[in-house]
Amino acid sequence: MRVALVHDWLTGMRGGEKVLEVLCELYPDAHLYTLLHVPGSVSSGIERHPIHTSFVQSLPFAARLYRRYLPIFPWAIERFRFDGYDLVISSSHCVAKSAVTPDGTRHICYCHSPMRYAWDQFDAYFGAERVGALASRWVYRPVLDRLARWDAATAARVNRFVANSQHVAGRIRRYYNRQAAVVHPPVDTAFFQPGTSTPENHFLIVSALVPYKRIELAIQACAHIGAELRIIGDGPDRTRLEQSAGSGVTFLGPRSGETLRDEYRRARAVLLPGEEDFGIVPVEAQACGTPVVALARGGALETVADGETGVLFDESTVSAMADALQRVGALGVDAARLHQHAERFSRQRHVHAIRSIVDETMAAPAGTRW
Repeated sequence: MRVALVHDWLTGMRGGEKVLEVLCELYPDAHLYTLLHVPGSVSSGIERHPIHTSFVQSLPFAARLYRRYLPIFPWAIERFRFDGYDLVISSSHCVAKSAVTPDGTRHICYCHSPMRYAWDQFDAYFGAERVGALASRWVYRPVLDRLARWDAATAARVNRFVANSQHVAGRIRRYYNRQAAVVHPPVDTAFFQPGTSTPENHFLIVSALVPYKRIELAIQACAHIGAELRIIGDGPDRTRLEQSAGSGVTFLGPRSGETLRDEYRRARAVLLPGEEDFGIVPVEAQACGTPVVALARGGALETVADGETGVLFDESTVSAMADALQRVGALGVDAARLHQHAERFSRQRHVHAIRSIVDETMAAPAGTRW
């Protein structure tokens, strides 16, 4: 069986890339198609595959400013050709799901989220406070409205949707009018294990530094109670956040492997201040025996057991989050119990579920849509 994998862009190892990494292991001979590839930014398991990039790769400053080329992404993804492939699996949070496949080729989309900025998070990325009132209304709003219409219209190109959470499955129903099976992303619970040392007295964030993550809320909540905060990650919001953060906040940049695991183990709790579609970080933290403080929306409702493996707060306010930070200190933490909870999202379960969906999809008549 000839398989092609499609991913929006390859610029770092986040949750979507961890799903892609498993797909690359399951299909070692697959070719990989992506709008843009920054060499060395993803794992060797991904980069050993033949990687085909779009014309976005050759645009000026694409490696750093690729998001600014968003309006032409639909044209770029539709230029790929998949003749001769039996199966296309797209790993999509932007345009990968809209790849054009020939008749008879099955297309499974593992959807991390329908395009956030085009549907329900426009203000976080392109609101007046971000780009100015005139640009927001007269430039970005028409472009994103057009992208939303295109995104909905091209959902029919997918034979079967797979969502990374019940939350995203609901968004797929709402925006695409399609059903989706739910397969949670893989967490390496064999690697992320509790340590033996006593946690320290600071909080931790592991996140891309982008608007919808609401990192500034966590910074303000920690300052409110006089707690130190360490932040792992990078992104376009880093400069703005560093300028507004006080002396109690340390920006560590990207971290991975044993260094990341050690940071999880050292933290009093890991913080999730924004609404996540799923959120691998809270599960990795719990696998390390560290509780989570999270906004009670989105994927956190599926991964964090309030009062047991962490604390959920209902309102996206400094006072509500600060109260949750204080409550997590009184939580009786059993590292082994937290790890056991995280096992529900193990890599082994993910692989088994993906294989079952592929087998069922390939056994169905060509053209079948779920």
